[in-house]
Amino acid sequence: MLDITKDIQSLTTFRRRSGAFMKHLKKSKRPVVLTVKGKAAAIVQDAAAYQRLLDIAARADVHEAIRQGLDDSGRGRTRPAREVFDEIRRHHDIPR
Repeated sequence: MLDITKDIQSLTTFRRRSGAFMKHLKKSKRPVVLTVKGKAAAIVQDAAAYQRLLDIAARADVHEAIRQGLDDSGRGRTRPAREVFDEIRRHHDIPR
């Protein structure tokens, strides 16, 4: 959860106190929104927290692919593997 009193800072403040910000990032595991002229310009995040975010996104992609596959299967939008492999072999002139 974002704490607007601590997690939104100007880029100038971040540059002046980058060491303190890095300690805060590691401790809190929360991202910091950096602003330029009062508008959000960038997000700074601890590397481990960012990796967790990437892992969550990857799992969500896998779950969506499985959901789509099950939906295709349920709606009859499938073909036998042998048929698909034969088509690939013909297209690329691959002998059996």
